[in-house]
Amino acid sequence: MNARVGVGVFVLNQDNQFIIGKRIGSHGADTWGLPGGHLEFNESFEDCAVRELKEETGLDVEDVRFLTATNDIMEMDKKHYVTVFVAARVRGDAQPEILEPHKCAEWKWVTWEELGVDRLKQVEADREGVETTGRRLFLPLLNLFSQREGFSPSN
Repeated sequence: MNARVGVGVFVLNQDNQFIIGKRIGSHGADTWGLPGGHLEFNESFEDCAVRELKEETGLDVEDVRFLTATNDIMEMDKKHYVTVFVAARVRGDAQPEILEPHKCAEWKWVTWEELGVDRLKQVEADREGVETTGRRLFLPLLNLFSQREGFSPSN
């Protein structure tokens, strides 16, 4: 099985918050992840980010730029992804819409610090074999913390 390339987008607002969505249906169901999707043939990371954002949220963005990447092996789903993370600034004070309700239940604005708290709760709950009291994060977001120590989407 070959690795696939996914693109995750940190859509930043004027307060450096970004949107995460509760995934449904696909691998990672019931976890929270960034908007994004699969890189298509002959597509740049930035073009993929703009296309996926428009399809999933209806948002228009600017200042689209590469951030980093993670290596994500999803044992239970027998999938292997390289996830490319891109940042973009939302134009104005636009709000995300749920345009693919079969893939995403809701969007929320969060900070990187809030996500860090959710990650710690999830790691602790998994270690103790109990349900987390925070949001369960999609594996590529979890891997950002462990594979890219010191990362911040607003830098």
